[in-house]
Amino acid sequence: MAPAVPLLAVRGSAGTSLLRGPPQCEQHSAFSSDCGVCRCVTFSKDGTLLAWSNKNGVSVVKSSDGSSVSTFDLPKTALMEISPLNNVLVTWQPYTKTQDSPQGEANLQLFDLQSGQLIKALYQKKVDSWCPSWSEDEKICARIVNNELHFYENNDFNSIANKLHMQKVSDFALSPGGQPSKVAVYVPGTKGAPSFVRLYQYPVLGGPTAALANKSFFKADKATMQWNKKASAVLVTASTEVDKTGASYYGEQTLHYLAVNGETALVQLAKGGPIYDVAWSPSSSEFCVVYGFMPAKATVFNLKCDPVFDFGTGPRNAAYY
Repeated sequence: MAPAVPLLAVRGSAGTSLLRGPPQCEQHSAFSSDCGVCRCVTFSKDGTLLAWSNKNGVSVVKSSDGSSVSTFDLPKTALMEISPLNNVLVTWQPYTKTQDSPQGEANLQLFDLQSGQLIKALYQKKVDSWCPSWSEDEKICARIVNNELHFYENNDFNSIANKLHMQKVSDFALSPGGQPSKVAVYVPGTKGAPSFVRLYQYPVLGGPTAALANKSFFKADKATMQWNKKASAVLVTASTEVDKTGASYYGEQTLHYLAVNGETALVQLAKGGPIYDVAWSPSSSEFCVVYGFMPAKATVFNLKCDPVFDFGTGPRNAAYY
């Protein structure tokens, strides 16, 4: 159970502390503040666990009463995450080589949170996409390795259960919800060829007919992929670092829609300029886009990518349901 009163973890110059939220904001009585300089802090998805790292290592406690779950001798930890069902702690530290280990040390480590035992140590040189991504039931876990997507099953990291072989996968997004899991993968364009996003349903990843949907587009240095809650469709915000026309300091953005039934579309926006935010409705039947040079427009679209409501223009750059 998540705590009834919201908790706020604070990482600052005075160390790490835990506050209890509204109506009053006060120190959590069961949590003794840590005065050490904290590199990173994270809650588990359900809010029941709090983890932080300092020069002594990583500590994991129950957020309800501050009791210790595990401690790890990992003083160089810069990033960490707890798996959706609180079974695994994954930590990342900068990749380094020394005279003793010219190969470098395995810097991505996965631990069993209950026993504190190391499950697997892996190499992850780049900080981009450092964190493995789990399905909500932890039946599947995926990570990018040398532009391939590697899948593990049931937290067994000693054997790769499946691979997605494609030219240069640079990002991916696992679908929310239970099985069967779906995955959206982004491959950036090269030498005149377009970028593309494809959707797959695990474990069918190979062969020309494996993809559920495919959408290609130019003008993309990076892409952000957002699944809706029902895992029936993905919105892809493709963006360039530089706007060749010089109209925008923020580069150019386009919005694309892909559904698992194979339908794809370019979302037609009624005003030029940046895309500031895209939000799916909790019902998965519509989405809101905030876009255009200030004052920005905000429009709700249906799954045919037709506008169904327009909020007009105003000083805004975010949308929340």
